[in-house]
Amino acid sequence: MKFSIAIATLVSVMTASAFPIHKREVGGVLMCTGVNATGTCHYDVYELNKCHQLAEPFLLNINTFAPDGEAFSCYPRVTGCDDICRSPTGCTFGAVDFNYEHKYDLGAIKWDKLFKSFDCTAKKWSSNSTSTSTTSTRRTAY
Repeated sequence: MKFSIAIATLVSVMTASAFPIHKREVGGVLMCTGVNATGTCHYDVYELNKCHQLAEPFLLNINTFAPDGEAFSCYPRVTGCDDICRSPTGCTFGAVDFNYEHKYDLGAIKWDKLFKSFDCTAKKWSSNSTSTSTTSTRRTAY
């Protein structure tokens, strides 16, 4: 009996180590034509620091733009990847990350019909010393 338990344990350990846990890749974004991840949806991992042109059915028709929870953010643009931004105020409303309030309803900020392209970048981490009796390091994402 003890021998069979030992064999079962050994097989279980060998099986678990044969399938390593993979870390999710940075750059994953869910896009949908409807609010709250409805309508036609597509999820993909996008290369960072590269412009990505939206295609139909998402071009000028995107309500959900939801980046994953890793340390990156994306910048939606009203211009295509090959276009030059000529707006004095810029061609993006700013960064969208996992915590962005309207990621499941871009229509709330009137961007559902403006969105043509986007690019994503890794968040930068800095080490800041704290002024306490013991020195510690705090990481802050920008």
